[in-house]
Amino acid sequence: MCFGNTKFAERYVSWPRDDVKLDRVRELMGEQELDALVVRAPDNVLYLTNFWGMKGYDAVVFPREGEPVLICLEASEADADRMSWTDHVRLFPGYDESDPRPPSMRALDIARRLVSEYGRVGIELSLGTQAADRMVGEPTTFTKAWFDAFPEAGDATPLLTQARAIKTEQEIERMRLANKIAACAMEHVQERLRSGMTESEVGGMWECWVHAHGSGFEGKVELARGFSLVWSGEGIRTFTATGSRPVQEHEPTLFEIWVCADGYWCDHT
Repeated sequence: MCFGNTKFAERYVSWPRDDVKLDRVRELMGEQELDALVVRAPDNVLYLTNFWGMKGYDAVVFPREGEPVLICLEASEADADRMSWTDHVRLFPGYDESDPRPPSMRALDIARRLVSEYGRVGIELSLGTQAADRMVGEPTTFTKAWFDAFPEAGDATPLLTQARAIKTEQEIERMRLANKIAACAMEHVQERLRSGMTESEVGGMWECWVHAHGSGFEGKVELARGFSLVWSGEGIRTFTATGSRPVQEHEPTLFEIWVCADGYWCDHT
């Protein structure tokens, strides 16, 4: 049986610092002779600090020796205090009357100052895609200026990909939470699915359960978001949008579903 918000305590469940994966990153940095990483993708910031930003403007300077520094939007200060594994946080304003540049440029200024004391630096030069921030519907694209600011930097993306390919016990537990939310939402929909409902109505029912009950799930998830594609009968054509077609009796109804629980994802068909 699935349970949603089990009287989620009015606080974020603090996951202990996952030193296994952080030590793995530092070992790989040593092998590649990198003194520090400057990381900006929300999923990589989450991986290194446990901070899942709202808008994707945030970054982290992660040294091979010493404590990482989270570069964080001022409006997210409380989130950083609640989530982040590092006490070293540098804040920047989202809006500045004296500086018309995008907020990411103010984050860049801080990052450049912080890495000036290090030798060889790595940044995400070959990042093809990235996971969403907490707002999910407003992806943030970093400008050419971000890459130009570190002309001698090595590419840290292969290093982070290699490190992230091996999951720790904590990561597996958090991935299982995302999967359990997806399964519970499917049980909820299966009990209520009726012919004649529109595909979008069914998809909305599933997404609503994920967000309403996945947020606070088992007292271990702060924010859960669901994404779905639903097709029924002749409407089954993967990689097309959910429509207003009716669910067909005696025909399969196919769900393509994703759950993101505090930045940890699952993906099912």
